[in-house]
Amino acid sequence: MGVNGDDGLASTARMPGYAFRPYHGHEDHGAMAAVRLGCAERDRTDARSIVEGLPTAAEIGEATAELDDPYRNQVLVEHNGGIVGYSTIRWWQERDETWLYLHRGYLLPEHRGQGIGSAMLDWAESRIRRLVHRHGTARTAVLGANATASEQDATALLVASGYRRVFSLVELELDDLRQLPDRPLPAGTRVGAIAPSSYRAAWKTVVDSYAGAAFTERWTFESFLATADPTCWRAAWDGGHMAGVALCSIRRQKPTAGEVEELSVRSGSRRLGLGRALLLDGLRCLREHGAETARLYTGTANPHRSYDLYERVGFRRRNEHVRYRKPVTVRPTEAAPQRP
Repeated sequence: MGVNGDDGLASTARMPGYAFRPYHGHEDHGAMAAVRLGCAERDRTDARSIVEGLPTAAEIGEATAELDDPYRNQVLVEHNGGIVGYSTIRWWQERDETWLYLHRGYLLPEHRGQGIGSAMLDWAESRIRRLVHRHGTARTAVLGANATASEQDATALLVASGYRRVFSLVELELDDLRQLPDRPLPAGTRVGAIAPSSYRAAWKTVVDSYAGAAFTERWTFESFLATADPTCWRAAWDGGHMAGVALCSIRRQKPTAGEVEELSVRSGSRRLGLGRALLLDGLRCLREHGAETARLYTGTANPHRSYDLYERVGFRRRNEHVRYRKPVTVRPTEAAPQRP
């Protein structure tokens, strides 16, 4: 296997016929996409998922470009000259100042049950421990991993390796936007498009709705603007006060599919029907711009019972995406200074 100790490859257990190597660049994207496709049947992957579907080679390239040093923070598994699996590491700071180091691995089903998945997990944990030491985040760092509820093999491996489930997201779909229920507005409110002058107020409305929520990533106004697609953004005002927002968009990869990215109502305006009115207005905007279906996701422990609202409008459950965590323990042999 690999010999670059800074990548953690040198410590990976040797298995006959298999080799771990670093990511080489765009030439790997097609093989990585093929791995994802090869896992789909066994893991019952939802190809239309907005959380984690079946990416193309181009989409894998886009995601890789967003990683910090993908040549060190991705590893590919080779067998007889072909790519049979890969793992990726990324990290961010959550609202409670926890540093989450998330690893995600994919391995073709016919290569499972031989210790390859465990070796991939060992590589990821070893690499993360080095990163934690380098970043100086040991006091607040945790290991994280994702698996959908249908990924039985990944789930079993994580649980056996000491990870515990901390939360999940449920993905829902409204499969026909032609028939939408009525949208009565609470008295004294109006709904309309969001002008650029109100972008910061819209961002603040969403951020405030997550105040006190666990396991949520910090979201800066600059990040909000970087991905802004305001065509189907809708806001509700109570007088001159922005009371809530529905941030909807057409999926770039599939123009007939819409997504409700955020639905947030300020605390003083909840339980009045405003969330429903905003949601339906956003869905109608998506329909007017060519969408035939819409998807969204929400936390299963959402205190505002948004799940109930979505089901009353006609959304139905499609997937559950689970986050697992495990404490980070930096070993003395992994704490030596590393190259920048």
